[in-house]
Amino acid sequence: MPGEEIYHLSVTELAKRLESKKLSPVDLTHAYLDRSQRLGARFNAYAHLMPETAIEQAKAAEKEIQGGHYRGPLHGIPYAAKDLLAVKGLPTTWGAKPYAKQVFDYNATVIEHLNRVGAVMIGKAAMIELAGGMGYRFASASLQGEAKNPWDTTRWTCGSSSGSGAIVAAGLAAFAIGTETWGSIICPSAFCGVSGLRPTYGRVSRYGAMALAPSMDKIGPMARSAEDCARIFAAIAGHDPKDRGTVPIDKGAFTYSPSMELHSRPLRVGWITNAWKSLAPGIAKPIEAATRILKKYFSGVRDVALPIGPWEEAGSIIVAVECAASFRSLIRSGRVSELTDPLGQIAGYVNEQYTAADYLQALKVREIVQKKMDSLFDTFDVIAAAAQPVPATPLTLNLETDLTFPDPLGAIGNICGLPAMSVPCGLTEKNLPVGLQFVGRAGDDFAVIQAGRTFQLHTDWHKRHPKIH
Repeated sequence: MPGEEIYHLSVTELAKRLESKKLSPVDLTHAYLDRSQRLGARFNAYAHLMPETAIEQAKAAEKEIQGGHYRGPLHGIPYAAKDLLAVKGLPTTWGAKPYAKQVFDYNATVIEHLNRVGAVMIGKAAMIELAGGMGYRFASASLQGEAKNPWDTTRWTCGSSSGSGAIVAAGLAAFAIGTETWGSIICPSAFCGVSGLRPTYGRVSRYGAMALAPSMDKIGPMARSAEDCARIFAAIAGHDPKDRGTVPIDKGAFTYSPSMELHSRPLRVGWITNAWKSLAPGIAKPIEAATRILKKYFSGVRDVALPIGPWEEAGSIIVAVECAASFRSLIRSGRVSELTDPLGQIAGYVNEQYTAADYLQALKVREIVQKKMDSLFDTFDVIAAAAQPVPATPLTLNLETDLTFPDPLGAIGNICGLPAMSVPCGLTEKNLPVGLQFVGRAGDDFAVIQAGRTFQLHTDWHKRHPKIH
């Protein structure tokens, strides 16, 4: 069996060992399964483990690799997928009691893509119920209970890709698939000290994924490094006729090689001066150190302010209206009362009170800020800021009253469908991870990946991991 160090190796490093036959996909899968069975419940990380299916896939990968048929850097790599992605014949609960026994007879397109490249799925990651679409006050708003942060189990992973963050941070799988409508990849990545990519809206098919707010939902990878995220993104990106929201064939696919960075021009970086009203003391120092790295290794780092406007209000209305439509039958049936969180039990009814005029006005606001951001990206390739203004929060925190702060960059990034990447950039004095985020122009996912990878070439924060006994 592989040694302890194997659990925190990057996808890139694991792929080299698998391709060279120095590591067996079956042994690697057994190792991650054993660790997941031993530690997964400690963090409430999984909705389901799939040992039989995983070993079957691992054996198939091993046979192919031994036979000289290597499919690429994800071949034989164990991963977990957020439990809102359909997997044929297995429960897909959406993290919510009303759907606890829900089973689909097909795979989500993302799962099909990962099957095609030979990745090994070992489990479904726990999540906040309905991906937080109905709102929630507490970290416990999940069918699996509160997701506990591997860096400090009295603290949260953030949501709604809560299990995905815990799984990668704890070394329970090599990578995980998360989703984001607003913050659900960037925040767990920051809280858990992992790298996370929120792709441009429409780059990854959502066929077979739970719909929350269809004009804002996005699917992306969470892994050890920006390079890992790039390799996973290359496997799952692309046009899909089953999802009419995906971008056209000529703009959907993504290819990646580290050598691409050698031929790309230095990135122009804008440091956002108004991303957050303030940073917690434990966050400020690592972020200051990160800005020094940016100024040293990136060309032309300049301060820039986000445009001012009702972006958060517009985003909130879009999410509320589209979520109410997505879960209309749940709300009308009254089964929304089965949700864990008290806010989730009533928010659907509140969301239905918005009018068509409210929604159309929010869409007009979206158009305005999209034009403003297009102009901003004529000057900068990426913009950067702290991924979150606070470190991982206590599990008992009331998120509605004690974790409220303006998030204009999150609002703009998500209503405009912009790509973003969060990378670890330090630790607080309490040994909690701090994240740095890069946001790019819609369609330029490579720029945020390049920014994240450049930062990680000159730092080692992405190689740190919590000590778990």
